[in-house]
Amino acid sequence: MILRNGLIAGAVILLAACGSDEQETAATAPETATPETAEVEVTTWGFGLEEIEGSVQYEYGEKFAELINEKSDGEIEVKLYPYGQLGGLTDIYDQVQEGAIQLAFGSGFLGGTVPESQLFSLNFVLTDDEKLNTEILNDPAFRKHEDLVAAFAERNLQPLAIVPEGWQVWSANKAVRSPDDFEGMAIRVMDNRLLRETYSAYGAEPTTMEYGELFSGMQLGQLDGNIQPVFAHQEMDFYQVQDYLIFANQAQFIATFMGNKEWYDGLSDEHKDMIEETVVELVPYVHDVQTRLNTERLDIITENSDIELVYLTPEERDAFRELSIPVRDTFAEMVGERGERLMNALIEQVEAAQSGDETPSEETDAEDGMQESDESAMDEADAA
Repeated sequence: MILRNGLIAGAVILLAACGSDEQETAATAPETATPETAEVEVTTWGFGLEEIEGSVQYEYGEKFAELINEKSDGEIEVKLYPYGQLGGLTDIYDQVQEGAIQLAFGSGFLGGTVPESQLFSLNFVLTDDEKLNTEILNDPAFRKHEDLVAAFAERNLQPLAIVPEGWQVWSANKAVRSPDDFEGMAIRVMDNRLLRETYSAYGAEPTTMEYGELFSGMQLGQLDGNIQPVFAHQEMDFYQVQDYLIFANQAQFIATFMGNKEWYDGLSDEHKDMIEETVVELVPYVHDVQTRLNTERLDIITENSDIELVYLTPEERDAFRELSIPVRDTFAEMVGERGERLMNALIEQVEAAQSGDETPSEETDAEDGMQESDESAMDEADAA
């Protein structure tokens, strides 16, 4: 009897001890889970840039990183890799395709990886209104066009946004006002067949050279001219080895913000929605950024050099426009039916915007907000 009572007492003590541990854990768990004491598991997304700090791409990347960090409550950090940290441009594209980094920008050189992206190199396709162009390119009717998505998907890439960075401006050691002035001029173009075809049509001698080699190439006389947005002419000091900047408004410098497709497909719906919401928010932001940077950098150029600015008249632009039209057929031949459909879709979007017609878009709250901005921009264009 004494033994039995002793066993029962021991069991009660043991159960009490176990119960005490559970109660202590339950009492302390909420305390350890508070924001002040809990450790947040941080996920890092690598983002490869084609440009250096202070550029349009860098400011876009910084804002994207800030918004993603805020929307994820600090669980996601976006690490930027400015140009040079991951190698050259093709190195960046290779790494995002392989998944070594999750995000990247791709512009003219991307044509060697995604031929359909050369569409953005066509001259005289977009409107003369830069803000309207940004909105057209990011309207879901074009940005999420099945042919655009499929073209990137075949290369294990996912297009996320389209970022115009300002007008492409010619630099040269002589004034260029007509195709005759391009005769025999060695002008640098990115490794992009469409650009080579375009500038050959203008009478120039297109030459491919890596971005980091351009300054010395012009300084040593290997190149007679260059094509860059204003901010790039300034930040890379190209204007110091050229005598003229020529504004023809023939095309904008356009980069595609893209992700690794396998990585993107593996994201939760919450994270995909977070990215979508962020890129829509950044449409007006990046337009303001590129406008500010290009204006500021042009002021720096003119204040610190004797470079001459040349602005082509409508009649002078028309001479180049006429020569650029057949290059659209070249684009269609190069990339096939899918690329031709995509080109026609963009041309239709532009024509609809210029006529004041609404362009189709998907019905989400964020996209509806951007559509309202589109309509406002169209009204402004009509009023002008």
